[in-house]
Amino acid sequence: MARDARSDITIGLVVPFATDEVPAEGPIMYPGVRFIPRGVGVRALTPDGYEAAFNGIIPAAEHLAAQGVEAIMVIGTSLTFYRGYDAHELLLERLRRTTGLPVSTMSEAIVEGLRTVAAREIAVCTAYSHEVNERLAMFLAVAGFDVLALEGFGLVDFGGPAQKTEEEIIALCDRVYGQAPHAEGLLISCGGLRTLGVAKPIEDRHDIPVVSSATAAFWAAMRLVGESGHVAGYGQLFERARDAVH
Repeated sequence: MARDARSDITIGLVVPFATDEVPAEGPIMYPGVRFIPRGVGVRALTPDGYEAAFNGIIPAAEHLAAQGVEAIMVIGTSLTFYRGYDAHELLLERLRRTTGLPVSTMSEAIVEGLRTVAAREIAVCTAYSHEVNERLAMFLAVAGFDVLALEGFGLVDFGGPAQKTEEEIIALCDRVYGQAPHAEGLLISCGGLRTLGVAKPIEDRHDIPVVSSATAAFWAAMRLVGESGHVAGYGQLFERARDAVH
């Protein structure tokens, strides 16, 4: 954790699970922080599978605000980008207006992460099917990024990403980077992919910064409460965060 981090931080998490469960990455990266989760129950990694969960985001955030959290992070990249860039911005506006708190989403976190590592031309690896990948590509384009290559695992089952090993994720990233060796950054999109040990090996091998949904969301959550998000061992984004407070 950043050396100047307060020991009394409480952050609310709207999570895609059917249960109120904190994703494993947060407590590992920032062990002194209290994360309070509220599940919205994504059924599948498809537009239909996201719909009911998306409609539950505002009520879940209101519930968390009532628990006295300092800020709210909405976990779930595809959950928050699948309706498009404008819908995502409207969601953020509604969340901030409704809760009166600093709020971000996993989709906003990856955008902020890519900008922090100065990566505009990017290669993208995902858990998703072609349909969801197309929506991600459109979202990233509107956000100002040039997607040079994009490939996913083709998963639609909600629990599928968690079954992928770090070795499988690294192999996919190697393959996609090979299609775009001049990319300025590599994005791993899907909070369900376990990527704590993935960024450093890829960065060391290809000399390219890596931004991953699962870890970038907690980095961005820390910045919502005035912390830098700096933590060692998880890649360039977290090293560059040492002196950059949101």
